[in-house]
Amino acid sequence: MSAILPQGLQKDSNSTMQADVQHSIIHQFYTNDGQIGLRVAPSTLAINDEVGLLLEELTDVYQAKPSKGYARFLTADDEQEATLKSDFPELLEGWRQQRVEFVDFSQQAAKLLHQQLQHYGILEPGFLLIAAYSERGQDFLVVAFLPSQDGVTIAADLSVDRSSQLAISKVQLAASINLTEWHEEPDSTTFISFIKGRAGRKVSDFFLDFLGCAEGLNPKKQSQQLIESVSRYAQEEQLEADEARQLRKSVYEICDNQWQQGEPVRVKDLSEQLHDSMPRERSFADFNQSQEERALVDEFPTDRTTLRKLVKFQGQGGGLSVAFDQDLLSERVEYDPHSDKLTIHGTPPNLRDQLRRYFGIDS
Repeated sequence: MSAILPQGLQKDSNSTMQADVQHSIIHQFYTNDGQIGLRVAPSTLAINDEVGLLLEELTDVYQAKPSKGYARFLTADDEQEATLKSDFPELLEGWRQQRVEFVDFSQQAAKLLHQQLQHYGILEPGFLLIAAYSERGQDFLVVAFLPSQDGVTIAADLSVDRSSQLAISKVQLAASINLTEWHEEPDSTTFISFIKGRAGRKVSDFFLDFLGCAEGLNPKKQSQQLIESVSRYAQEEQLEADEARQLRKSVYEICDNQWQQGEPVRVKDLSEQLHDSMPRERSFADFNQSQEERALVDEFPTDRTTLRKLVKFQGQGGGLSVAFDQDLLSERVEYDPHSDKLTIHGTPPNLRDQLRRYFGIDS
């Protein structure tokens, strides 16, 4: 079974991740007369192929989400409104310490979410999935709110019937908690990964309130800081254009490999790998240490979309969207900074076909 992975929930498409699921349970939220109701499950789900398929599908949907965030549990030192304080961390700790059974823990968590839904006036029917599993010697907890939708099914007697089905592809509220990291590295700010919402009041904000979390390191900000550090490093080392381009490409490939493995980037490891391919008297790690307030943290999660800026030029505005590999600059793509004119030699086939049809030219 493919497990829901921590640190971005990414897995290598060429490998099969095996997880040992200990517990899983689903509670239901429903609407009635303008109110949100809760029906708790009395026992855990049987660990069978159906549950495995459910978790695998959830994993695939999670991986497809364009943006992930990382968080930690709030502490007494954090400023927070009393009405928004969540008991989820304490409930989770109670189960981890075996003071309560998993079913009791999950039911209390569901009731806590019910209170949050009522507090925010959210009328959203769906199912709360909580699953605990172990993988690679570490323990994890998955918490996901699965929306539902009405559908049509064919019964065993071939009759048609309406039913409520899980709309897993529309999941916006899901988190993976690395329980082992939480207890071994309590100061970590990335042991919880979650789906980030879109602009405005993020849907993830509400879910973080329920979990009693505060966002830790921001992958996009950390990735942008890495890009800026690489640029400064290339300038201070006075790299030639080709060398600077190779540096950016190497950094991107190393970071992208970490992203695909669901692992954070470690400055020490990144520096060593860069030295193997591009030996320099001053390593990237030494350069980073000299940056003081602008220095990268030792270890941080990355955002793949942001990292593409290392190897691509892209931008949009005024009805125009342009993106191309940096290797193409001065080859198939030319830019005149004085006239602000971009010249492309050889358009992509699908764009060329559209243009030829527009001008009535046989392709």
